[in-house]
Amino acid sequence: MKRDIKIKRTERVLKELIPEAIASLESEILNGISVVDVVCSRGRSDAKVYLDPTFIDKSEQQEIIRELKTIRKYIETYCANEQGWFKSPKLSFHFDDSLEKENRIEELFQKVAKELHD
Repeated sequence: MKRDIKIKRTERVLKELIPEAIASLESEILNGISVVDVVCSRGRSDAKVYLDPTFIDKSEQQEIIRELKTIRKYIETYCANEQGWFKSPKLSFHFDDSLEKENRIEELFQKVAKELHD
């Protein structure tokens, strides 16, 4: 129980600090990137950072991920220093496609419902 609270707190803190770290770089390509969610591993050694893909095409997403991979260490150091942690979780960046999947499933349900009524 206590472990879950620590993980949730770490996730919440990272969700706030990662955008701050990105903004401090003043990178045009990363300008306006929104962190949707952060999910830490059980031991808090790794964290998946989910980004909002709205209005960003696939090629731009690849470029953004590439840029974030190059500055990952800076972001981890920034987070660790801000919180006084010995080390930050190792970050990996992903675009959140759950909304897109949800929309496709909804479309399928509507299609099935329409076929049942016809």
